[in-house]
Amino acid sequence: MVSIDQLKFDERGLIPAIVADSLSRRVLTLAYMNRESLRISLEKELTCFWSRSRQELWLKGETSGNYQHIVSVTADCDRDALLVLVEPEGPACHLGTESCFEYPLWQSDTRGAFSLRGLYELLLERKREQPEGSYTTYLFQKGLDKILKKVGEECTEVIIAAKAEDRRETVYEIADLAYHLLVLMAQQGITVEDVERELASRHVIDHKVKQEKMT
Repeated sequence: MVSIDQLKFDERGLIPAIVADSLSRRVLTLAYMNRESLRISLEKELTCFWSRSRQELWLKGETSGNYQHIVSVTADCDRDALLVLVEPEGPACHLGTESCFEYPLWQSDTRGAFSLRGLYELLLERKREQPEGSYTTYLFQKGLDKILKKVGEECTEVIIAAKAEDRRETVYEIADLAYHLLVLMAQQGITVEDVERELASRHVIDHKVKQEKMT
């Protein structure tokens, strides 16, 4: 563990703080802290920054209600930057978006790992733009009943494959089910983060139950 005295603040007494969602690891914002705002952040377990434009302390969420509950604060190898993992209560950006980083400049067509979150974002794009010839567009156009029917069908296919102990087929059907569940989530405005947070809350409960059983 490092102390505040070991950190390297710049000539203005500031240190950059990269704020990221503790579950998704998505970068939410880049802000600056001084010694006082960092002390307040650690004491309250809420992000507090130094506003360079207003020249004053700024407790995130104090006026908007979009607090950021701190999970951890980590210094980089040079001790001149911080990574702050948080559980956000609302949008990080003053424009109302989840993250301040919402404006792509460039993206490789061939590099980049697959992720469920990336697929979910693609499904949201399909829902907005509804390109012709897309199966996803077809599902959104047919609506909730069709999506629910497909989810039910894929659940059955998973059960059949698993009962047959066919690993390859089970993986294939689970992938189909996951896709259709993501379509359902996009249809109803449920995000991957919503599900992750629910699972995380259950993990804490299970941990408590386990401790109770051990005592």
